[in-house]
Amino acid sequence: MTPALPPAFLEAPIAHRALHDKTDNRPENSRAAIRAAIEAGYGIEIDLQRTSDNRAMVFHDYDMARLTGQSGPIQQVSAAQAQATQLLHAEDGIPTLDEVLEMVAGKVPLLIEFKDQDGAMGTNVGPLEADAVRALEGYDGPVALMSFNPNSVAELARLAPHLPRGIVTCSYKPKVELLPQSVCDHLRDIPDFDRVGASFISHEVHDLDRPRVAELKARGVPILCWTVKSPEQEAEARAVADNVTFEGYLAKHPG
Repeated sequence: MTPALPPAFLEAPIAHRALHDKTDNRPENSRAAIRAAIEAGYGIEIDLQRTSDNRAMVFHDYDMARLTGQSGPIQQVSAAQAQATQLLHAEDGIPTLDEVLEMVAGKVPLLIEFKDQDGAMGTNVGPLEADAVRALEGYDGPVALMSFNPNSVAELARLAPHLPRGIVTCSYKPKVELLPQSVCDHLRDIPDFDRVGASFISHEVHDLDRPRVAELKARGVPILCWTVKSPEQEAEARAVADNVTFEGYLAKHPG
């Protein structure tokens, strides 16, 4: 049976890459941004990349340059090296998933995105998912897993069938996603939702009028969306989405 998305994910808005603001020394996916989101009572969305020793690190990009000032793929450094690599606009390095789980400790919902490790949304997946599932063993709190790559979601279903999982979805423009037209055409209408045992989607905010989104919503599938950047955009998104992932402003809590 497909595990349902916990109700907590449809309550407080979800801070995209945690509650980040580099002008306040809280870069995205940093410990400071995670602490700020917890203190504000927001849900938290984080990203996972893997290191050369197959550890799950809380980090968005494949290359470390934008976020650390040091170029090179995070996959080519060890977890210890990544932890020692200072984030720009912060006083510490890249956190491991283990560290973040200890920090959040079930206080707020945690939405974990697995970045595609195949390079073309294919089947070359496994090590990142395996280490994350290891770290999550015994975790007590609302958590949900998701990826753009449905094969990653399928692997998560195999490794941790008890954890709720979803697909991150979008309009899939080849020049934006840097993927072949054939891959974009396949993924655009979310054909793998049932195959991978997904229980929700997180869809691109500018594409919420897609018929497939309406079809899933009509089935009772929770619709999250990314990334909302203003109260006005949030109000429009909520006409379709059950909750928003936001950044750049402070979303209001329900009530």
